[in-house]
Amino acid sequence: MKYFIYHIPGKKIGVTRNLVKRVTQQQGYAEEEYEVLFAGDDINQISKLEIELQKSYGYPVDQTEYKNLFKNNNLMKLNSTDQTTTFPVPLNELKDMLMDNLGLSWVTPQGYRFTIDAQNVVWIKNNAFSSQFSNERCFVYNKAFHEFEQDRFEVQAIRPAYEPTEDDSIFDEIRTWAHNRGIYKSGDTKTQLIKLYEEVGELSEAVLKSDNDEFIDAIGDAIVVLTNLAELGGVRIEDCIESAYNEIANRSGNMVNGTFVKETPAVVNKDPHLESSMGQAFSRYIKSKSQTL
Repeated sequence: MKYFIYHIPGKKIGVTRNLVKRVTQQQGYAEEEYEVLFAGDDINQISKLEIELQKSYGYPVDQTEYKNLFKNNNLMKLNSTDQTTTFPVPLNELKDMLMDNLGLSWVTPQGYRFTIDAQNVVWIKNNAFSSQFSNERCFVYNKAFHEFEQDRFEVQAIRPAYEPTEDDSIFDEIRTWAHNRGIYKSGDTKTQLIKLYEEVGELSEAVLKSDNDEFIDAIGDAIVVLTNLAELGGVRIEDCIESAYNEIANRSGNMVNGTFVKETPAVVNKDPHLESSMGQAFSRYIKSKSQTL
């Protein structure tokens, strides 16, 4: 399920699943009168980013995150028996509905307590069956779900903590810190990406204000986030840095307006629907900050 963060210049920033219905039909704005800042299928990411963009553009900030408004209107009504938990959607819509209801908890008659999260959504989707009474419903067996949850949390519980050694680099120390605080267990690449946007915003403000202390702090924070982002993505930041350096080591070019431009620029194919996403959002953010200084 795709969500869009849209921007009506000078008016507002909002979220919708249907741009035509929400922005054009309901609010009366033609396609050329608004822009899409970001699109994604993670309602938690979208909800946090909407708030951040509303703040950075200086628009009124929603008091309730979009994901909570959406849940209140679309909360799943589960039917739990001794044997099964039934979801009020067909199999082909189950994953989307589960993702829209992250955090929803229920207790089965035999006392099993379940809470929907990003990890067990996959298990539920892969182990659900269509109801024999209606194709508009599907279910999972409670005992099988309970055993999956037990195995999952037992593995997490026995996973040893990282312990720093004398040979550790600063990146190892960052990973130790992050692991011992549960960032790698509970976080994901999308949450770290949102955090990186925040740190880059702070760095932009430090540059505009010529604040050296904040400049140093923001760069350091961004490095920490990038280290964790790489780890959650299954790679090491050291390998990313080495790969980037190997790419630029023998590159030739010229300085143009204070920027190094390589001799043969790479061709970037832009998605027309997302051309004005986060890069443009931060350009506007920097411009708005410079006007207030």
